[in-house]
Amino acid sequence: MMKKIRISLLFVFLISLQNCSIRYSFTGANTLAKTIYISNFQNRSTGGPPSLNIDFTEKLKEYYQRNSALKIMDKKNEGELAVTGSITGYTMSPIAATADQAAQNRLTITVEVDFVNTLEQKKNFKQNFSFYSDFPPNQSLSQVEGGKITEILDQIILDIFNKTVADW
Repeated sequence: MMKKIRISLLFVFLISLQNCSIRYSFTGANTLAKTIYISNFQNRSTGGPPSLNIDFTEKLKEYYQRNSALKIMDKKNEGELAVTGSITGYTMSPIAATADQAAQNRLTITVEVDFVNTLEQKKNFKQNFSFYSDFPPNQSLSQVEGGKITEILDQIILDIFNKTVADW
């Protein structure tokens, strides 16, 4: 008898979960939205490889596809959420300088994001996301650039995702 009651309760619980309007995922994403538009980001910085904006845009779209149930739309007015913006900074600078040279070099990338949530407008924002990665002075930027860009963009994308749909 207890087994039947437990199965019945489990069944009711599972049915009620299906009807919830907020969608959750294992990544922490929760949103009422079902669709998102992600613009092609432009590179407005004075540096970086020519494909930086394309690489960033594609990685951002892939991240949302892998880590949320949101469907990516082709037009801005089709998405309940919209992520637009541009890459505004790409700088390499010496840090922790010694008397005759830099002890470390730092690559920093900054992305400006304008987020619109048509369902919950209080969540709209415009914000810069920035991250950096250091490398030793005996390596040139061209030697480490590919790996450093990937590392930096991965962190920026995670930060954008968390701010837009994970409520972290």
